[in-house]
Amino acid sequence: MSTEPEPTSEDPTATVDAGPETPGTADEAGRTADVPVSDAHAGDADAGRPVGEGAGDAGTGDRGAASAGVPSAGAGPADGEGATGPADGGVVGDAGSAGSDVESSGPGDSGGEGASGSPAGSVEGGGEAAQVSEAEAELAAQQVERERIARRKAEKQRPIDAGGKLSGTAADLLAAVRAVESGEKPAATVFGDPTPAPRRPAPETAPPPRPVRAEQAAGPAGPAPETVQAVRRVLAEGGAPEALAPQTAALLGEGAEEALRADPWQLLRVGGVRPEQADGFARALLGAACGPDDERRGRAVTVWLLEQAALAGHTALELPRLTATLAQRGVPDPDAAVQSTLAEGEALAFQDAVEEPGARPGPASGGAGGTDAPDEDEERPVRVLIGLERFALAEESLADGLARLVNSAPKQDGSAADWERAADSAQGAAADLIRAVAGHGLVLHTGGEASLAEPAALLRAARELGLRAWAAAPGPLGRDRFAAQMGGGTPPAAPGSDPTAPAPEASAPVGPAAVTLAGLLAGTEGPGRDADGALDLDLLVVLDAPQLDIEAGALLVESLPDGARLVLAGDPAVLWSAGPGRVFADLLTARVCPQVASRHPDPGPLGELVSGIGIGELAQVDAPGKEVVIVPVRDAGEAVHRTVQLVADSVPRAIGVPAEDTQVITPGHGGAAGTRALNAALKQRLNPGPGRFGGFDPGDRVAYSPVPGRTLPGRVVKADADGLHLSCAGETVVVPQERVERSVRHGWALTAHQAVGGRWPAVVVVLPGDAAQALSRPWIYTAFGRAVRHLSVVQGVEQALPRAVAEVPAKPRTTRLPVLLAPQVPVAD
Repeated sequence: MSTEPEPTSEDPTATVDAGPETPGTADEAGRTADVPVSDAHAGDADAGRPVGEGAGDAGTGDRGAASAGVPSAGAGPADGEGATGPADGGVVGDAGSAGSDVESSGPGDSGGEGASGSPAGSVEGGGEAAQVSEAEAELAAQQVERERIARRKAEKQRPIDAGGKLSGTAADLLAAVRAVESGEKPAATVFGDPTPAPRRPAPETAPPPRPVRAEQAAGPAGPAPETVQAVRRVLAEGGAPEALAPQTAALLGEGAEEALRADPWQLLRVGGVRPEQADGFARALLGAACGPDDERRGRAVTVWLLEQAALAGHTALELPRLTATLAQRGVPDPDAAVQSTLAEGEALAFQDAVEEPGARPGPASGGAGGTDAPDEDEERPVRVLIGLERFALAEESLADGLARLVNSAPKQDGSAADWERAADSAQGAAADLIRAVAGHGLVLHTGGEASLAEPAALLRAARELGLRAWAAAPGPLGRDRFAAQMGGGTPPAAPGSDPTAPAPEASAPVGPAAVTLAGLLAGTEGPGRDADGALDLDLLVVLDAPQLDIEAGALLVESLPDGARLVLAGDPAVLWSAGPGRVFADLLTARVCPQVASRHPDPGPLGELVSGIGIGELAQVDAPGKEVVIVPVRDAGEAVHRTVQLVADSVPRAIGVPAEDTQVITPGHGGAAGTRALNAALKQRLNPGPGRFGGFDPGDRVAYSPVPGRTLPGRVVKADADGLHLSCAGETVVVPQERVERSVRHGWALTAHQAVGGRWPAVVVVLPGDAAQALSRPWIYTAFGRAVRHLSVVQGVEQALPRAVAEVPAKPRTTRLPVLLAPQVPVAD
């Protein structure tokens, strides 16, 4: 599952186009932030537009990088609304302004609307050490892997020197960029041949420490109380909400007060703060010295726009788009702002060759490490990209790790004859998958829900051959679905085998074969790690692979041992990852490894309906068992009423599916028929109560976000002095009281991004009339595809529904993965 990004408006639509496919701030896989129905993009229409005017709240803007372990914004409440300002946009205003929010598909919403919070989930104003939690343990384990990636990258390139203003490497690069764009010089003469990047670095002499389990992890300490208090004073002096003090202190460190006074636009680094709000804060502190041409402002807005682009799923922005958006944001000299940002090392520049449509990407250069350049005599068009270092390093690390898997021979586990016998015992695409995995380190598998039988057959065959084989899903719902396919996870004995014979040397693991991806990387689930810090396995199947973003992907491939096999399996028609990148789609396009397409269609009327949507057709299907029901409504109020009626009465009575097994899905959080309104109405009907603990009562259905980008469905068990006790995926979770507002929300109704990876016996999809602009083919495919037995569509969008299926594909994302892979990996046959 995943999340949505912050409500953003028209400004970056031309450059940072979040579109209806962009998630936001904090739940199961990305981050959750609400996007207005009227405008689901990543920025305001203009720099002077009043905050909160017209298109919803300013949102949290969290980046919720569960795999990065960095602060992911969010001073707002659990619904994901962030700090917004007064109508004049002068200073940062109070958190939680109202708005009509629509889910977007960028890097964002993981299931709870404001689950992003402060670094590691809970940095509160008192500065005391945070309580040990699953979130902190996961982030600590991910930080270990991130440091390992950083050490690898340090061997490939040196960081850009900071401090020089409009000089040095950055100035030379931008001058070269301008020369190419103006036509003064061909690209081949301006950009010299970069040093070829080395292939996989030598093994480290000291292995990284093995990640520890949640109960063993030490919770990260919050900022010192005196630091928080000092930041609180300077925020009050500048007219900003003092509630931002803990987050600001955690982001800027011990010298946070001095940093803010020296550069008030540093406040823009706090999630939920927007440029016009930071401008008001700067005016209050600097007075007459504050101006739109301030170099500090240009750098801060540049970084903020790149962050917004990441929320929309981009890993970098094309230079002309970035400078155009900076001009819209009131930056007088966009080129100088970009130069300054590069010179300070806050962003990196890249030069990528532009290929003809359908052609394989050429080599890349610049920024965080280059590769072979084209022939000097060949003048080729190039595009110049600007990206944040964090995502540049992750994307390059991912490309290096994937190239290592593709280019290296997999470990010889079992003879060729053994693999062939295993393939002969399977059928159809399952046999093709087994044969492909036998001889390749990386394989892609595509198909719908019914195709899960094929990775299950592969895993059983691999375990029978003695391989340490595991499957990982983004969330517990996907894990449990696959475990059901595996029949409990214990492989059957091979035909004719002697039950008394000793196990082979590399004996297959017994017990559950499926884990969550977060649990696998953190070491709390699965095989654990070997002495070198790599995952202790031979074969890994990643399910729901379209949900894999570049940071999680980089952590994953860097954790695989040499000789391991990796299978990425998923449905390419569903919504892309909440985080930046489109790893699965890029790999399908790059054709660098075998691809096995399932020939097993999803059955019944629901399978026929969803398959048609996948190819752009919304066909009427014969549903004799009321598998599909369309419920037209006139307005949002009627949509809420009919939804409650369906969940509480009609579906249980006519279909036989109880209310607790029915999931409601809607495009956004805000508005009269968003998740907030629907959850309130459903709670009142299904589990009424006073909400004594943060609005929750025992028995409430909830969506819990332990870290931004992950959503765990569950129920409230009780509440006491320790916090809110939840039952999530069969495990007991205690959420401290101070974190409930940010990380727990009611879960009778979810967005499609939050629901990705889950399936329910009955699903009610609610499409109020004001949600038409948020609809796209991937969104509809994903929402409708969550139903197993019955689908009700409560719709007031009329012809916008078939039009979206036929005409609105996924929003494009700017990524560099195919370009980075091209010089390292040959095209697969």
